[in-house]
This record gives sequence, structure tokens and C-alpha cells, in this order.
Amino acid sequence: MRVTVIGVPDSAGAYGVGVERAPAALREAGLIDALEATGRDIVDAGDLTERSWTPDRESPLLQNVDQEILAMRELADAVAAGLDDGRVLVLGGACTVALGVCAALVEREGRARLVYVDRHLDLNTPHSTREGSLSWMGMAHALAVDGAAEGLANATGHAPLLSPADLVYLGHEPMASTEGEREAVEELGLIVVSQEALVEQPADAARAARTALSEGPFAVHLDVDVLDFLDAPIAENVNGRNSGPTIEQLGRALAELWRDPDCRGLSIGQLDPAHARADPSAIPRLVAMLGEVVAAG
Repeated sequence: MRVTVIGVPDSAGAYGVGVERAPAALREAGLIDALEATGRDIVDAGDLTERSWTPDRESPLLQNVDQEILAMRELADAVAAGLDDGRVLVLGGACTVALGVCAALVEREGRARLVYVDRHLDLNTPHSTREGSLSWMGMAHALAVDGAAEGLANATGHAPLLSPADLVYLGHEPMASTEGEREAVEELGLIVVSQEALVEQPADAARAARTALSEGPFAVHLDVDVLDFLDAPIAENVNGRNSGPTIEQLGRALAELWRDPDCRGLSIGQLDPAHARADPSAIPRLVAMLGEVVAAG
């Protein structure tokens, strides 16, 4: 199995600077060595263009969207090349990396499917929230829901990137969703496997998510804020305290998904190395877990 590693040092769609440093932090913690130790054919394709968040006062409800459109197109091309002869491991960056992965799947497979591992739903639009952060709107644009920005939803000429049957959530914390997101889940009939299930039976929860997803090639996206922030204080969002899986529990779920023959890759988002300084063991533990996941394939 060939695994192509692609770094996306991009925080333009995040809440602030920080997550653009994640690819470098993961490599510095020994990620490539950990992956090569699995015996897989590992290709480090390096990093794509660095893009950092800046206050977008001209478009406060949809900040830095032009930069994110460029990032999505660049990533889609890179992932599509990696899918030609194996799987991909995408190191974000903001959670908008999931859009680039989905666009590449549409290009290479004709259809994208996604297991979205996150405590949030990311189904907001510029009309439903004043935050302005695209990392909180990714899946709304993948599904091209009402209110999504057309330029981002159709950035690669394929809209929507996902149909409701092609998206399943894993690890969602109900208290972390907005009213508009909950209404969208109900209206679209989206499947949500809860945070509680992920914590109690990680492998079973992952299997339930995969079973609920339509059949065919799929990708997995991980927002690290699904983790209990006290076990692993590495996420941009610091509110996930005393809930969510540990790194070890999350690893069991990801391994279950990665070993599926239809899995085409894993993307990671919202890791802020500045927060990880609170626990110097956290990123190395994440790196070790990712090595075990790739070995499971």
C-alpha cells in the first residue's frame, strides 16, 4: 500500500492563526518515521501553499473565502494524484481540507463519500451564524445547502460534492450543534453516530458509521476537537473538556475505518501546536496512533 502524505498549512478558513503550523508540528514529532515503520510505501509530498488567517473586514460573515477556494482547488489536484496509486493522508490546516478531499474523490471515483469525525456538524452558513469561520461551514458547502456560498460550493465544478447518503457523522456532541444545524440534519436525513457511542465502543461506532454510509470508495475526515481536550489539548477549539474519546479510543475507531478496502484516505484538521505545549506528550501520542492506524490497513 502506498500512502501519500500531503501537508496543508492553511488557517485562512479557521478562527485565527495557529492550525497552519500543524503539518510541520506532526513531521517534527516523527510522523513520517512512524508511518515508514509500518512497512508501507510512504511518500511525503511536502506542503502546499501556506495561507494564514487574517481579519476579513470586507466579508466578515464569510472570511477569506477566496483564499479557501484556491486552497481547495490546489488540494483537490494533489489528492487526486495521490489516489492514482494508493491512499492519502492529508495534514491540515482548517477542516475545509475535507472539501478538497471530496473534490478529488469525485474527480477520480465519480462520487465522494465521507465519514466526518467531529464533535461539531459544520453545517452552518453565512446566513445562520455570525462567526464567519469557514471551518464551521465545511459540510454545508459540501452538501450545497441553501445559504452556502456558491463560489466555494462549486469551486471545482462539482456541486454538491456530497449527497446526504454520502455523509455520516461520527463522534458528534449534541450540545455543540446550533439550532440551524439540527434542523438541517433532520431535513436532510443525515446519519449521526454520537460521541457517547464513539467513547464507549470505538470500533463498533466506526463500523456503524461505515455501514450507514453508501457503498463505495470513501474518505475519513478527523477534526481533532472530537478528542477530550484534557486527554489531548491539541485542538484550536478548547471547549471539548471532560467529553469525547481519548487518543487511544479514537485510534481504535480510525483503524476500523482505515482497514476497510474502500477507504481512500484520511484528512486531519484544527490542530493547534500552540495549545499542545500544555502537554508535550499529546502530539507524539497522536503520531504513534496514526502509525498504528496505517499499520492496520
